[in-house]
This record gives sequence, structure tokens and C-alpha cells, in this order.
Amino acid sequence: MFWGDKYVGEIKKIHEKKLAAGEPLIIRDEKTASGKVHVGSLRGVVIHGLISEILNEQGIKNKFLFEINDFDPMDGLPVYLDETKFRPHIGKPLCNVPSPQAGEKVKNYAEYFGEEFAEVINKTGFKPEFYKLSDQYKAGKFNELIKIALENADKIRHIYKKISGSEKGNEWMPLQVICEKCGKIGTTKVISFDGEMAEYICEPSMVEWAQGCGRRGKISPFNGNAKLPWKVEWAAKFVVFGVDIEGAGKDHSGKGGSREIADTICKEIFNANPPFNIPYEFVHISGEKMSSSKGRGAFSKDIAELLPLEMIRLLMISKDPKKVIDFEPESDTIPVLYDLNDKIAEVYFNGIKDDYFRMFVLSRAPEQRKDIQKRFLPRFSQIAFLVQMPHMDIFEMIEKIKGAPLTQLDREEIEYRVKYAKFWLNTYAPEDYKYELQENIPPAAKNFSEKQKEALKLILDYIKSRDKLDGQELHTKFHEIKEQTQIEPKELFSALYLSILGKESGPKAGWFLSVLDKNFLIERLKEIIK
Repeated sequence: MFWGDKYVGEIKKIHEKKLAAGEPLIIRDEKTASGKVHVGSLRGVVIHGLISEILNEQGIKNKFLFEINDFDPMDGLPVYLDETKFRPHIGKPLCNVPSPQAGEKVKNYAEYFGEEFAEVINKTGFKPEFYKLSDQYKAGKFNELIKIALENADKIRHIYKKISGSEKGNEWMPLQVICEKCGKIGTTKVISFDGEMAEYICEPSMVEWAQGCGRRGKISPFNGNAKLPWKVEWAAKFVVFGVDIEGAGKDHSGKGGSREIADTICKEIFNANPPFNIPYEFVHISGEKMSSSKGRGAFSKDIAELLPLEMIRLLMISKDPKKVIDFEPESDTIPVLYDLNDKIAEVYFNGIKDDYFRMFVLSRAPEQRKDIQKRFLPRFSQIAFLVQMPHMDIFEMIEKIKGAPLTQLDREEIEYRVKYAKFWLNTYAPEDYKYELQENIPPAAKNFSEKQKEALKLILDYIKSRDKLDGQELHTKFHEIKEQTQIEPKELFSALYLSILGKESGPKAGWFLSVLDKNFLIERLKEIIK
């Protein structure tokens, strides 16, 4: 069973009473708008969005909420920002930090990056209800829970210690207020609460990444003047928004982790049931977890330009949430992803109702699923090669590969893939995928062994004997020539690629030669073996 359907089955059992009452299930996800958002953050979006879509399929009411967290303190500077401009704002709530670009319609830093990510989410076909955390605090949605948390500070300290071993001093209070003098929230320490006012100190050296102004004062902690620390705040969000389903990354979901603390606070302090959790793994690039603040990883905005909607969704749903997704746009990740799409498309159009069939359907947005028409799907790697061969007519070449006339849908698919192949080649594609026919014999091709020349002569004789070249027939012939000459495969194919492209590797050899001009091949091979 596809993982999304499995989770929905579990959710229906857990929330049986709520469903029977006809109440909508609330699904929630969030992202702190601390900078450009890396593609790994889309995993949570897709998991939650897909659960919402499957519930919709089954006629189950639900609401998918997505929070732009703009109320956390700015606690560091992304490498792509001007340090002199933003250093004075470190420690302030993100919603009170100026926008990175003057003259933008957006009001602040968080809105700038939050709206950028919201656009990417919409491009994936998911349509959550967006909200900003600061608005919820200012509207008083957290007032009651702030008061409860402060009145139960000792119990919360005990929960931290019991679950994670974290020692909070007896003076620690679960609240951060905005300093009335310097505007920072990351440097304030609440020292008392009388039921209405919170007394605080803006400490100069409380954290390494920001400096407080030293002010001591009292302020009402309600209506946006303060925020809960994030593990307590997470539990409060479950209550404020009535969340039924909310997954979390594996770094939060382990035993003794922040999710267990939040769930316990939700139950024991706020007297509510925590939501159904879907723990999920990271998206890795080059084997490492992505980090938007450190500039490592592919940013979601860039990937939304690199991949069409269905490929982004497929990337994120193709593995169970508990498994790592390895994403490396500068390797063969993109061609392999298209190959997977084409494989599951074949299953879908053959009507085989298995997990691949389900994956193909769900990789399309709901509005796309209504009219999925079969068309020829040329391999992305072939398209990427052909767009680099200006002398070739791509439609003519693909028609040759298909072995039948192209339909209008076929042509539209080719144009679609050409667009994304060109973008990939100009941005991320590794050198292995960049080709150029050599006008003259490459220097390396002048040093072939006698065995390599013998094999190339047999290939030349075969090409001259054929009226028309066929990729599969060439592939079979290569195998025969390897057996006949006892040449190692690497020696044979590197000789072919060096002769034509000036590099030791290239596209699938049979197909590659079949799409080249026959006269060009004959003349080139003649020159090399003479």
C-alpha cells in the first residue's frame, strides 16, 4: 500500500469520533522565515498536502494550514545577506527586521522570504491556508496559553528534565518578551509574573549571537508583546489551531526530542490531545542535510524553476517519509527522476493498479488528474543531448526513436522537456551531460590501440552496409564486435565517444550513433582508422 494511503487509514481510525461528527480534520505545517528556504523544506509541505488531498478524495472534510513563522528572533545571518545592514537587527522578531530589498511591496524580512516560499508551495499544486504567527499573537490567540504556561513554569521545567534531561534553573520562565528599548526578543529573560505583568531583563550576554541592552522593566505579555519558547509554543499551536495531523522531522521526533516534550506539555499543561505525528527524514544533498542559513543546498525557489510541478511532487513522494531523499541536481538526479516518472507512467497507462500507479496519480495536482492523456515520453537524457546538437531536428529524431508519427500531445511533451532540459544544462548539469560534436579529430583519438581501431573499422563497415541506422540493432552489433575482437567494453565505447565528442563517455551508444548523420560518421571513422 502506498504510504499516503496507509497513513490516512491510521488517521481515520484515530479520529473516528471527529469524523462521525462531521468535523473537519486540521492539518498543519510551518516554516520559519529566516531566509531562503531550501528544497528539503518542501518535504513537509508535500507530506501534509498529500494527506489533505487523499482525505479530499475520500470525501473527508479537512483544512490544511501553513504557518509562516515570523515571530522567532533573528538568530544568525544567512551568508548571502549584507552583514553591516542586518547585524544591528539580530535578536529582534523576524517580522520587525527590514526587508532585504528596499522598495519591495513586502513589509519586512519575514514577509519577503515567506511570500517567496508561499509562491513555491503554490507551484507544487498544494493550496494551504497561509497565516503569519505574529498576527495570531497580536490577535490574542495565545494569551490564555501564555498565562497557563507562566503559572505552570515549575511543571514545564520538570517535563523538560524528565524527557530530555534538560536542566532549567528555578528562575527560568517559559516566555520571551520584546524589549521596549531595543526591540529584541532573543535577549530577554522573564524573572517574574504577577498574573498581569511580566518583569524582565534584556541581558547583554544571555546568548552568543545577540547583545541585549540591559534594560529591566515590566510589560504585559499579551497581544503580541511576548512569545513562548518554541517547544512550549509548539504545544500551544496544537491547541490554538485545533491541530489533528502534524508531522515532524526525525531530528524532532526521536525519543527525548522536542516533539515528545511538546506532546507532553500539550497533554499535561494545556489538557489537550497532541496531533497525529508523521515523522519524516531529511532531504540530503551530497550526503548532507541541507541548510538554508549556511547557503548549502538547492533553494526551493531555484528547484521550482528547474522542475515542473509533477517532478517536484514525485521527488518528494517517491520514498516513504521515513527514508532519506538524496537530491543532487548537479549529478544525474534529474534524468533519473524523469526516468522514474516515465516508468510509473507506463504502469499507469497499462492500467496496473499498484503503488506505481498510485504514485503517478498523486504526483499530479488534483486538477491535472481529471484528464491524463497518453503520449510518447522521450528520455530526458536523450532530450538533453539533442538540444545540444543544433544541426538536428529534435522532432524528427524523437519520431525516429518512437518509430511512428508524433501526435500533437507528443510534440507538446517534447517542447515541455526541451524547456526544462535547457534550463538544467545551463544551471546544474554536470560535464558528463554536456556534449559538442567535434569538428576535427580530437587529439586523444589519434592514440587508439590497434584493437580499438580494429573494432572501429568493423563498426564503420556495418554503418556503410546499412541504409538506415537503428539504435537497438547497433547495440546488438556492438556486442558482436566485442566478442569478435575480444576488446574490453570500456575500450570500445571510450573510443567511439572520443572520436565524436572528444570525451570518454556519452549517451547510450547505439541510440547515439543512430541519430547522427550517417555521412558524418563514415567520414569521421575513416579518418581515425586510416
